[in-house]
Amino acid sequence: MNSPFAPVGTHVRLADLSDRGERARIDDFVLAHPLGTPFHRPAWFCSVAEATGNAALALVAERAGALSGLLPLDCIASPIFGRVLASSGFAVDGGLLVQDGVDPQAFFDAVRELAERYSCPTVELRGGLLPQAEGGWALQDGSHCTFARPLAEDDEAELTAIPRKQRAEVRKSLSADLEVHAGRGEDALAEHYRVFCESYRNLGTPVFPRKLLGAVLRAFGEDADILTVRHEGQAVASVLSLYHKGTVMPYWGGGTWAARRLRANERMYFELMLHARRKGMHSFDFGRSKTHSGAYHYKRNWGFEPRALTYASWTAPGAAMRDMNPQSAKRALQVRLWQRLPLGIANRLGPLIARGIG
Repeated sequence: MNSPFAPVGTHVRLADLSDRGERARIDDFVLAHPLGTPFHRPAWFCSVAEATGNAALALVAERAGALSGLLPLDCIASPIFGRVLASSGFAVDGGLLVQDGVDPQAFFDAVRELAERYSCPTVELRGGLLPQAEGGWALQDGSHCTFARPLAEDDEAELTAIPRKQRAEVRKSLSADLEVHAGRGEDALAEHYRVFCESYRNLGTPVFPRKLLGAVLRAFGEDADILTVRHEGQAVASVLSLYHKGTVMPYWGGGTWAARRLRANERMYFELMLHARRKGMHSFDFGRSKTHSGAYHYKRNWGFEPRALTYASWTAPGAAMRDMNPQSAKRALQVRLWQRLPLGIANRLGPLIARGIG
């Protein structure tokens, strides 16, 4: 699995991900690169591929015996959504990383060749260096935004950093009859997944397999955990977070219908800020949201400023562009129908569908 690609100027090859040493070299490269994210790490793209039955791939370049470029990939197949080569699968980032002097075009040429080899009519690059909008490549700018800011120096400063109206909601949550627990065990995962399933059904989105969340939680070790808010012994809000180079990222989370009344989500995110600082984190990455969506405005209410994201996609000649926009007419109808499903049916069907969303 180390077939060479030979664009002019930079030699790109397919990494051997069955080799522990190769995976360790990739991880070291990501941790050392200033733009490396959790989604570039083998702990992410190898785990999600294995848990969803898809294939993990990685294009790498070397210089003087050391890695000088990386493009992690998941080859995702779905009878509903088609086949896509995504960097990285089930992620909001994870695009091309290179050192100075490495030709990025060599990777863009190589990934198109790889897509053809794996019968994927679509390539999606989420973040990182991006190609020019030519040769089948298209750029999507501003459809999503990300939100991040530094953590405050202490608990009281964290509270006062929140804008007044949202701070009032957090204060109410702090006086409510709520309990907060953080953990990494199977019990924490099971409790989290029950909340996660209900939350995703209510949003009209097929829920990811529990195996996917568990695989990421185990692969990241101490760099991942679950924080759960309970009311009268029942979990009402829960989030699985990643920790990377001083930043906490609440990634897979949600709440039950009761969470809004109890302000459990407000408690959850505020407690996560405090919990992350105690773990030595210095910044809070609130993640990606569709521009001007409800989640987008919710994060702004917390005092986070949006930063527009740009993604790139390549579509093979003659193939239709992959439509994953939840606000398109087709997807919006599917969302409304999914929201009406009984929770038990949504929980059985959701993982079968979601493993191909990517």
